[in-house]
Amino acid sequence: MTRLLLINPNTNAATTATMRAIAQAAAPKNVIVEAMSAPYGVPLITTEDALSAAAKAVQALAGAIAATPPDGVIVSAFGDPGLAALRLRLSCPVTGIAEAAMREAGAGGRPFAIVTTTPDLVGSIMATARAYGHGDTMRGVALTEGDVHALMADHDLLVEALAKACTDAIDRLGAKALVIGGGPLGQAAQALAGRFPVSVIAPIPAAMRLALHRLA
Repeated sequence: MTRLLLINPNTNAATTATMRAIAQAAAPKNVIVEAMSAPYGVPLITTEDALSAAAKAVQALAGAIAATPPDGVIVSAFGDPGLAALRLRLSCPVTGIAEAAMREAGAGGRPFAIVTTTPDLVGSIMATARAYGHGDTMRGVALTEGDVHALMADHDLLVEALAKACTDAIDRLGAKALVIGGGPLGQAAQALAGRFPVSVIAPIPAAMRLALHRLA
């Protein structure tokens, strides 16, 4: 049995459970997905400061993870906070959801865009895309309208706000693939599949595919 550990870099236990369920649903029968939440931080990462704190919180889990090492680890926040530090501390492959989703979106030089809810993280999202080598294919970030906390509290409202931003990414940015940028947006990403004439990439299943590829 292959054991993967999904880390939620925020502190919201309900979000952790939801993301674990999405990952498990994307896994073969011989793979079990476990999950951990950040030991401290915020319930929703919406700012650069919160993202930096999340990276430290994820890094703080390294000792506990190494004590009962899984076969692979997934960092399930879109900035991939703490990923580099975990790779230095752990012997197993560590995969980020932004890393995996951008890799699929930009395959073959395909132009893509990120669709998300957090305007204060646009700078870090663009920097992450460049760091992963997607500077030429990443066309930009399309944002939802309205308060992020209000959207996250209403699934249907969130899906429709993301759908509007997806249309903007296609029409304004010329994206041929869309990445729904956020671990907590996992259910909404699944709801958007098939609604657009371009690929819509849900980051948690993408991370599962890459994590399992690295174990093959």
